[in-house]
Amino acid sequence: MNLQIFEELAKNFDGITWKMVVMWVIGAILIFLAIKKEMEPTLLLPMGFGAILVNLPFSGAINQISEETGELIHGPLSVLFDAGIANELFPLILFIGIGAMIDFGPLLSNPKLLLFGAAAQFGIFMTLSLASLFGYELNDAASIAIIGAADGPTSIFVAQTLGSKYLGAIMVAAYSYMALVPIVQPPIIKALTTKKERMIKMPYETGNVSKLTRILFPIIVTVIVGIAAPTAAALVGFLMFGNLIRECGVLDSLSQTAQNVLANLITIFLGITVASQMQAEQFVALDTIIILLLGLFAFIFDTAGGVMFAKLINIFSKKKINPMIGAAGISAFPMSARIVHKMALKEDPQNFILMHSIGVNVSGQIASVVAGGLILTLVQGG
Repeated sequence: MNLQIFEELAKNFDGITWKMVVMWVIGAILIFLAIKKEMEPTLLLPMGFGAILVNLPFSGAINQISEETGELIHGPLSVLFDAGIANELFPLILFIGIGAMIDFGPLLSNPKLLLFGAAAQFGIFMTLSLASLFGYELNDAASIAIIGAADGPTSIFVAQTLGSKYLGAIMVAAYSYMALVPIVQPPIIKALTTKKERMIKMPYETGNVSKLTRILFPIIVTVIVGIAAPTAAALVGFLMFGNLIRECGVLDSLSQTAQNVLANLITIFLGITVASQMQAEQFVALDTIIILLLGLFAFIFDTAGGVMFAKLINIFSKKKINPMIGAAGISAFPMSARIVHKMALKEDPQNFILMHSIGVNVSGQIASVVAGGLILTLVQGG
């Protein structure tokens, strides 16, 4: 009996490859960032732990072939993936929670902020062209490009809908860049702005947004987007439904549940399910590195697009805009808005641009979802 145990242990150790060890290290790094640096711990902790779990030799967490019958045995993570990712269920449900978190008040008070959200999607379409030049098929290039929105649910939805074979790398890249916003964005913003520009003050004028307007907004946006870009209807619809729960005034307990319990629970499921696609043999490859770099390229140019758009407006406007708010036009809500606000306070402790950056960040959330729908229309229509 003891001999059999030792033989089984020896077999397991023989099954360890250097690629598995690499994935263990990646998992450990994600866990470190989650715990020590507090970077999106709800997401990165399960993702990091899952990366280690699925790369243990002969792990039963994923699909295995029975040695006795030769039949495929579905592991729990594979079942979870089929139930929540393969049919886009988890991303859509998460959008309800995100929608319930968002206050569209600053955006409704100043609708011009929608332009910044649109400008900050510039990198997506540049990366689509670049990925195509690298030889990726159109469906894969489009799925890679959407990483630039720093919007995990949209990235998963687009990649899964288009049947990209790089789903695992795309999911990891999208969520990693969401978590790394505090590291990636500040150097880009500083490189594109002067200290004088970063010190521009923008007094916030509180607009009187009626309850009726707040209720009608998510409904109208859903109808408009559903007609203009039908493939984005589900994404925008679930996001706006979550916001309608928040604003209707009769579902406060449900709104709180969506914002906290639902969003956190689905995020945990997403994190560990994403890890099921991080199996060493498929993940530790040149394509993964290229996809991560292309995703970073998209993220950088999305940030730059928003900042440069603000600087362009300042050329023709007497009322100057702090160009840093343009960087908040990516979809990483509310991390990007907070980063921009902190950078403004660092330059001038009396410079409060949080409400402006939140408004742009909210517009970026909408714009990234619409961009995802446009990408799907472009590819599927082609």
